[in-house]
Amino acid sequence: MAASAALADSAARAARSDSTILTGARVVLPGGTVEDGQVIVDGTRIAGTAPADAPVRDLTGHWIVPGFVDIHNHGGGGASFTGGTAEQVLQGVRTHREHGTTTLVASLVTAETDFLAQRAGFLSELVEQGDLAGIHFEGPFISPCRKGAHSEQLLRDPDPAEVRKLIDAGRGTARMVTLASELPGGLDSIRLLVEHGVIAAVGHTDATYEQTVQAIDAGATVATHLFNAMPTLGHRAPGPIAALLEDERVTVELINDGTHLHPAALELAFHRAGPGRVAFITDAMDAAGFGDGRYQLGPLAVDVVDGVARLSEGGSIAGSTLTLDTAFRRAATVDGIPVGDIVQAISVNPAKLLGAYDRIGSLEPGKDADLVVLDEEFRLTGVMRKGVWVVDPK
Repeated sequence: MAASAALADSAARAARSDSTILTGARVVLPGGTVEDGQVIVDGTRIAGTAPADAPVRDLTGHWIVPGFVDIHNHGGGGASFTGGTAEQVLQGVRTHREHGTTTLVASLVTAETDFLAQRAGFLSELVEQGDLAGIHFEGPFISPCRKGAHSEQLLRDPDPAEVRKLIDAGRGTARMVTLASELPGGLDSIRLLVEHGVIAAVGHTDATYEQTVQAIDAGATVATHLFNAMPTLGHRAPGPIAALLEDERVTVELINDGTHLHPAALELAFHRAGPGRVAFITDAMDAAGFGDGRYQLGPLAVDVVDGVARLSEGGSIAGSTLTLDTAFRRAATVDGIPVGDIVQAISVNPAKLLGAYDRIGSLEPGKDADLVVLDEEFRLTGVMRKGVWVVDPK
């Protein structure tokens, strides 16, 4: 695609050195944080050694963490992944890269199955070219009782044949499908997804505790934005939240924007699931990184006021305007979560879910040189993707 080539050409013109040593920062590695550490970048990769004459970049007073990985994102920079042109989709990708997300899965909202199939084919080209990390279908196979910002008229039961149509349309780029497992065809659809190597996620569901356990046993491994668009935790009817939190096979998505979750709910999820089973996501819509105003989320109008997105009719929360650098900073400064645990949730765990931890998610030799530089207050000052500074830490 011409737009993708333009993005690649722009990246190629960015400041780049064959070998560079980043020194002086606190570097978060799989084994812990190294004070006054260093990261060696050699071309597009992280290296174990560097030539004696390699240039040195002093980042004293900063943190260096792996690039962020967002597995649930609908757009940004004024662009929607569900309806935008190639140029607009890449604008959304660029917006999130500038906020530290070096790997991004494009999420689609509920629409007619034929439209979603066509859209998947379109986005698959951007995945194949390396601009996106895959496609996530959030709907249409969700519960009308927990539809959130999805058009009820377009919802349908998760017929395995239709699920197969969507994943086939993605030509191997479908990474995740969110569905309500209690609906007719739900469990069979989960088994189909597992068979084809696609993540089955439980979300926008009205399932009971017992029905959610069945979904997990069938192969579901992700909880789509835990706590949101599902029954609340009850002492006699614990519902899906308890089942998803307690099972070691499940990774729980969390939207840490201060709107979707109370800090106590975030703390509960980290305490019960542990940092190894949490994935920070944005669930961002096109207003992320763009500003307040009126937008479209699929066929529905959304008003964004003071950074909070709600449906124009009914007032339901409609995704977020979050970027992952804000989620990181909130976790560290508001919620008091250890930095190592945040890195697990924002980089390591989602990379593992995508089956890409051999390339991304940590700062280890041989992996892509994807990293984020933060100051002492956890404000983003630099972003590198595959050895190129997207945001240069001046």
